[in-house]
Amino acid sequence: MRPQDVVILLKKISRNGRNMNGKQLAASLNISAAEVSMAMERNRAAQLVDSTKQYINILALKDFIVYGLKYCFPTQPGRIVRGIPTASSASPIREEIVSNGESFVWKDPSGPVRGQSITPLFPSIVKNVSEDPDFYALLAIVDSIRIGKSRERNVAIELLDKYLQDYGSEK
Repeated sequence: MRPQDVVILLKKISRNGRNMNGKQLAASLNISAAEVSMAMERNRAAQLVDSTKQYINILALKDFIVYGLKYCFPTQPGRIVRGIPTASSASPIREEIVSNGESFVWKDPSGPVRGQSITPLFPSIVKNVSEDPDFYALLAIVDSIRIGKSRERNVAIELLDKYLQDYGSEK
C-alpha cells in the first residue's frame, strides 16, 4: 500500500468523486492515470475494493483507516508554519471539539493559518482541497485519526462513519 491508494479511495467516497473514472481521478488529484490504475490494483489486492475495482469495501476501508493508517503512514506534528488547516483544526472536526489553542496545518505558504505542520497523506492533495469540500473533510478526519488523542480520534471515527454510510446508501 501507498498513501495515494487511500487518498484515491477517499476521493471516490466524496460526493464529487463518486462517478469519476480513472482519468478524472488522476486529473483531480494531480497524479498520473497509470498511478491511479496501479493504486486501484493494490486496493483490490488488499480487499479494499471489489474485483472490478468499482465498489469500495467500506467496512475494510474503515478498519484500515482506524486501526492501520497511523502505523503505515505515521506523522507527528512539526514546526510552526503557514498552511491549510487539517485534523482538529479543520471542518468538520473543528465544530465538534473545542480547541486547546493548537492548530494543525498542511504546509502551504499561501495558507490562511499558522500551526504545527502535518505531513499530508499525499503532497498533491493540498492543491485540491478547495475544489471538493467533502474530500477535504475526509482528509481532515483521517488526519485526526492519524495524530489525534483519544477524544479527537473518537469524534473523527464517528464522522468517518457518517461519510461511509452516506457512500454506502447511494449504491
